[in-house]
Amino acid sequence: MAQIVGTAVKVGDAIVDYEDKVFPDHQAEPGQKAFIFFHCVPFESSASLVNLLTATRIRRKGFDTSIVFFGPGSLIVAKTRGYPKVGDEGFPGNMTYNNQLRTFMDEGGHVYACRFSAAALYGMREIDMMDGVKPINPRDVLDAAITAWQEGALTLNTWTM
Repeated sequence: MAQIVGTAVKVGDAIVDYEDKVFPDHQAEPGQKAFIFFHCVPFESSASLVNLLTATRIRRKGFDTSIVFFGPGSLIVAKTRGYPKVGDEGFPGNMTYNNQLRTFMDEGGHVYACRFSAAALYGMREIDMMDGVKPINPRDVLDAAITAWQEGALTLNTWTM
């Protein structure tokens, strides 16, 4: 039988060096922009939540930050989420997307959601989108990417299937 070496960890122990930072803590220069494009299924992986947290961090670094939801990503903006009633936390973390998106918008972030994927694919109406979300034409997704490119913006693109 193999011998186990070491001491068992306990709550509060650090198991990695969480203070070591390799890259500089960049901040936005005046006027710099960032675009985060989401084609992610909410609750199917950590990608959507990590992108929301990253978008908020980018915003806090001073970038004029926009999120563009399309495909299944448009489901993230639903204001009808909750169980048994809208806004109720049907399970721990059920309202995480809405809460983080609200934080992002309250801090000055811009949010766009494709009305085609919302309606045609998922039956979600524009009125079912969170307040502050701007519904966009499906052709605007490409034009948002071109705008980001033309303006030299930081861009993040995440796709999950």
